[in-house]
Amino acid sequence: MGNKSSGAKDETAHLAWWQLSLIGVGCTIGTGFFLASSIAIKMTGPSVILAFIMAASATYIVFEALAKMIAKDPQKGSFRTYAKKAYGRWAGFTSGWVYWCSEILIIGSQLTAISLLSKFWFPNVKLWIFASIYAVLGLIVLFIGAKAFGKLESVFAVMKIAAIFMFIVIAILALTGVIGGNPKTEIPQSISEFFPKGFIGFWSALLFAFYAHGGIEVMSIMAIHLKNKEDAPKSGKVMLGLLGLIYVTALSLALLLMPYDKFREDKSPFVEALSGVNNIEFFPHVFTAAIIIAGFSTMSAALFSVTTILVTISEEGDAPKIFSKQTKKKFKMPLPAIALTSTGLVLSIITSLLLPGKVYEYITTAAALMLLYNWLFILIMYHRLVKPTAFDKVKRVIGMILIVSAVSGTLFHQTSRPGFFISLIFLAVIGIVVLLLRKRWKKEETQNSA
Repeated sequence: MGNKSSGAKDETAHLAWWQLSLIGVGCTIGTGFFLASSIAIKMTGPSVILAFIMAASATYIVFEALAKMIAKDPQKGSFRTYAKKAYGRWAGFTSGWVYWCSEILIIGSQLTAISLLSKFWFPNVKLWIFASIYAVLGLIVLFIGAKAFGKLESVFAVMKIAAIFMFIVIAILALTGVIGGNPKTEIPQSISEFFPKGFIGFWSALLFAFYAHGGIEVMSIMAIHLKNKEDAPKSGKVMLGLLGLIYVTALSLALLLMPYDKFREDKSPFVEALSGVNNIEFFPHVFTAAIIIAGFSTMSAALFSVTTILVTISEEGDAPKIFSKQTKKKFKMPLPAIALTSTGLVLSIITSLLLPGKVYEYITTAAALMLLYNWLFILIMYHRLVKPTAFDKVKRVIGMILIVSAVSGTLFHQTSRPGFFISLIFLAVIGIVVLLLRKRWKKEETQNSA
């Protein structure tokens, strides 16, 4: 199938490549970086920098494969449509529903995180009140449509980059003694100091480095709105290059300001790193606001993404047809799909607020793992839809090895191990549904071919 952008003008195509890059940054920088990176630091120490570099490399390999499929054959359903083209209906069904379930869980985790952070200023306000307010605001963002969503995510991206840049500037001033005295910096002098928790600790931390890069799926769905679909790989390269530079610089400075074993898993490493610096009392307030913006941005992006995927799943017969129905007004909205996403949103809020902390972490880990399962499947199906070069084949193998390493590393840490088995349960349920539906699909195929 050729590029659908040729011929008649695509009225939905309005994004320049650099706008898609900003959307990618906006969708990706979230609480996974601002908060969960503390868990990775505690697990592996200074070698967390290497973990983030490896995760960024794998993320680029996955997005490049996806972008090449988009450039060749733009599809509204993105990766799940390509999965169906590559391996059949079962693959599209599985990919779509695995992604939907994982994103709904991630939405709940982002919502709970930003609600907890809001109690920094209003400790007496009930958590469910903040969660409800952010949920309504997220749905409003969903209703404004793809064009306005892209502009809003670009604004969020600039704000988040500005907050991280502020941390970098203050950290450099603190390290050079310009403000708050001259802290003692400890640079690793040996392999054992760089990997203080050994190879197992490093292996376990990989998942959280990958989690901080989650968001390329939304970028791939938005790529259908590019003016030139061939620019998709370029926008991904710029986005991930910028993201990698930001992540590595910020984490390196944080580790120079404070020993790795002093960080706390439930606190932002960047707020913690500057906690001992004098005359910057404003920083925790500003940076907490930035984290809330980051979490809300990521949550809004996930809401947009899962609703779009649900519509395409419905259009292709892998969900009830009602979910692809849209309003007939000027601004077409898939209200039934939004309603189901909203129901999942409400359930995820209730679940995340009722479950004990550790169980909640397990479910969030499972959601991140299911995202990686989709990434792995993208690389597996890539060679069926796009003729790869020899270098593409090498990159594909490297990407698959890195993803499998991140997934398997969860088995070696008590926090993430249960999440691995929970993710397998989700996969098993979807697999059982696929087995039950295969007979019906074969019957439909027979009728269509007759």
